[in-house]
Amino acid sequence: MSANNAFHIAVLAGDGIGPEVMAPAIEVLRKIETISGLSFRFTEAPAGATNYLATGKSMPDTTIRLCEEADAILLGACGLPSVRYPDNTEIAPQIELRFIFDLYAGVRPARLIPGVPSPIVGADQRGIDLVVIRESTEGLFASMGKGVVTHEEARETMVITRKTSERLFEFSFRLAERRKARGKPGALACVDKANVFKAFAFFRGIFDEIAKRHPEVKTDRLYVDACSAMLVKRPWDFDVMVMENMFGDIVSDITASLIGGLGMAPSADIGDKYAVFQPCHGTAPDIMGQGKANPTGMILSTALMLDWLADKHGVEGAAEAGEQIERAVDKVYADGLKPMEFGGSNGTADITKAVLEAL
Repeated sequence: MSANNAFHIAVLAGDGIGPEVMAPAIEVLRKIETISGLSFRFTEAPAGATNYLATGKSMPDTTIRLCEEADAILLGACGLPSVRYPDNTEIAPQIELRFIFDLYAGVRPARLIPGVPSPIVGADQRGIDLVVIRESTEGLFASMGKGVVTHEEARETMVITRKTSERLFEFSFRLAERRKARGKPGALACVDKANVFKAFAFFRGIFDEIAKRHPEVKTDRLYVDACSAMLVKRPWDFDVMVMENMFGDIVSDITASLIGGLGMAPSADIGDKYAVFQPCHGTAPDIMGQGKANPTGMILSTALMLDWLADKHGVEGAAEAGEQIERAVDKVYADGLKPMEFGGSNGTADITKAVLEAL
C-alpha cells in the first residue's frame, strides 16, 4: 500500500442523529478500502452540545489538534435545541471550525438523484445539478459573538475583505472549470445585492476582476432575490453560484429542498490546507435513536471528501472512489429505495445496507 493512498480521517460524530449517520459513512469507506487501493485510519473525537454539557466547551483542545493533524475531517450534525451558550446562541463547532482553520469556501452541491422526488415540476425530466459556494468566514457571520445589543437596538456588522473574496472567487472559477472538464456547463454566477449595499458592489467588483483571468468560464451576475425566484422555477438553468455567507446559508437550504431535502444534501467547508465534510441537516433529536435517520447526505459527504483528497494529493483513485459512492447511491434510489421522510419505510439500516451492496 502506497503511503500516498493512506489517509488519516478525524471523525467528529456530533450530537443527536450525528453518530447514527456517521457510522454508515464509515462503513461505506471501509467498503471502499476493499475495492480500491485506498486505506483509511479513523480517529474519533468529541465535539458538540453533548461535550459542552459535560465540559463547558464545544470541543476540547485535543479535538482541534487532531483536526490539524488529519488529512480530512468528517463531521456529523452538531448542536441541540435545548443546549445554548449564555448569550442564547447554539453550540456550533461546525461554524467554529470554519474560523479556526480558515475554511472560506463552503461547497453545497445540489444534485437530484434518480427516483428522489422534487417539488419542482419538470425536474425529474430536466434534472438538477448545481453547486452553491458560500463564503464561510466573513459576511454577516463575521459578527458572530460580537454583536452589540442595547435596550433600544441590536447591531451586527457585515465584513467582506479583498483577500478572502479573491481566494473564494479563484476557488469558484477552478470548480467551474473542473465541472466543465467533466461535461457540465462550467458556468459561474455571482449572487449578491450590489444594487443596494456598497459591500456587495465591492464583492461583485472583485468577482469581475477575477473573471478576466478565466475567460473560458461563462459568468453571470444576479441579485439574491431574483436568483431565489429563479431557483424555484428553473433550477436546471444553474451550474455554480458563489455568494456571501448569510446569502449562502439561506440559498443552500433552498437548493437542498429542491433535491429531496436536507437529508439528501452533502457539504464541504474548504480552505487552502484543511477541509471539513458534513451533511447539511441538523441533529433531529425528535428521531434520535429510532433508526429513522437518513444517512445519504453524510455518505455523499464522504464522496466529496474523496474528490477533495484526490485533488489535493493527486490520487486519482480517490476521485474514482468518490464517483463509485455517488453511482451506488444513484442506483439504490433509482431501484426504489424510499426513506421515511419521503413517506417510505426505509430507515438508516436499510439505506446503509443497500448502498454497501451496490458498491
